[in-house]
Amino acid sequence: MKAAVFYGPGDVRLEERPEPIPGPGEVVVRVRACGICGTDRHIYHGEFETVPPVIIGHELAGEVYALGEGVNDLAVGQPVAVDPNIYCGTCRACRRGKVQMCANLQAIGVTRDGGFAELCLAPRAQCYPLPQGVSMLEGAMVEPLACCVHGMDLAGIVPGDRVAVIGGGAIGQMLAQLARLSGAAYVLVSDPLPERREMALRLGADAAIDPTHEDPIAPGGPLEGGADVVIEAVGSRPTTAQAIAWATAGGTILWFGVTPPGERIEVEPNLVFQKELTIRGARINPHTHARAVALLGARRIQVAPLITREVNLEDLPQVLASPARRDIKTVVCPG
Repeated sequence: MKAAVFYGPGDVRLEERPEPIPGPGEVVVRVRACGICGTDRHIYHGEFETVPPVIIGHELAGEVYALGEGVNDLAVGQPVAVDPNIYCGTCRACRRGKVQMCANLQAIGVTRDGGFAELCLAPRAQCYPLPQGVSMLEGAMVEPLACCVHGMDLAGIVPGDRVAVIGGGAIGQMLAQLARLSGAAYVLVSDPLPERREMALRLGADAAIDPTHEDPIAPGGPLEGGADVVIEAVGSRPTTAQAIAWATAGGTILWFGVTPPGERIEVEPNLVFQKELTIRGARINPHTHARAVALLGARRIQVAPLITREVNLEDLPQVLASPARRDIKTVVCPG
């Protein structure tokens, strides 16, 4: 089979690999779509820990290709999405219900061979059947959507809240839709790119601003007085700091975007005290994959419009080597 193998920073090679053989309780998935995540770019640039050589790609969907012994509740050809995160179940964090903090966490496409290949091996427990009508491209969005669902759990949006989402990429667009589903009375999306602001409005945001020219919390602005919940979905120093400034008194800030390791921002503790702010992080997708599948099956969330570029497996090394484009979401379709 063809596979894109990561050998080290700046070194991803397309090569032939033997087809994986499923052991007991395992499934081989023929990959039809695998999204390119910011984590993949971090891995490519040596900013995310893994042990090469490894086939990267963790946002995958496909069809069941082969079943291992004991797997009798799936059928060959059945469409599935794969949850890449595998928890040990025995460490202290797992036994406290915080599986996302698992001390022995493994991840398909990070520590195990993943979805930038024609075939991918996964434990049966990681495979989620896709509802009828959900396409393979949409299936590749289940993993990032599941992460967003976890973020919503932590954001604590209640009906009537004003919500600001900083960043109009795929994650920001899904978070904005989830905020509306959670009962937000007003959702604002901030992004400097006009096409992303237009997408946010088409998908139901009440307002979309260019933060380089507009200050939403200024007098007369759309968020004068601040937002009850601010969700940072970029992962940069300016936007992470901006989230604190945009929060109203008693507000909640969700730092969802992944900043590079070692990045720092200045925080005025007295401001956090005076405004009684809650600042939270969100890590991966603890037990939210099934909920993400259900949302797609019920058509409560639109993800298909977010996929603005499809590439072949052969294109992947060059895509990773090139600066990120203005596309909202790029998906690799191995065949």
